[in-house]
Amino acid sequence: MNTRIFVFSLVFLGLVSFHHTSDIKMKPRISIITLGVDDLERSLAFYRDGLGLPTKGIIGQEFERGAVAFFDLRNGLKLAIWPRKNIAWDAGIAEAAPAATELTLGYNVRTREEVDAVIEQARKAGARIARKPHDTFWGGYAGYFQDPDGHLWEVAWNPQMLPED
Repeated sequence: MNTRIFVFSLVFLGLVSFHHTSDIKMKPRISIITLGVDDLERSLAFYRDGLGLPTKGIIGQEFERGAVAFFDLRNGLKLAIWPRKNIAWDAGIAEAAPAATELTLGYNVRTREEVDAVIEQARKAGARIARKPHDTFWGGYAGYFQDPDGHLWEVAWNPQMLPED
């Protein structure tokens, strides 16, 4: 059997398929949000002990640039903390100064009281309160805190976007 007929037969039977890269599209999902940190142990303590996020702790220490911690969030989403210098090295870019306004992480809650409680929990864990909870221009109630590495979190009650729990 010649090669062309053999390949045609495999494709016809569905045993082999050919995809053009133009057929492959990014799907609307995020799997991991990785925050660059300066002190992995300090950040682990903040998120695990202070905020109560579930984790197996620091893994990958057997690799030169592999030490990382993952936190299990809802629906399979993971939050990771990894040293900034290792992110820069892995991505092949220069390490840059952190900027808190480049990205915010949003944590929506079901009540105004939860906003106050979560902001207070973050403060006790060592967060810097960037803006105390307040009524917002969009009809909700929100406050901001920064984790030990300056990452900005918004804790919000938005009557139009209540979480399931």
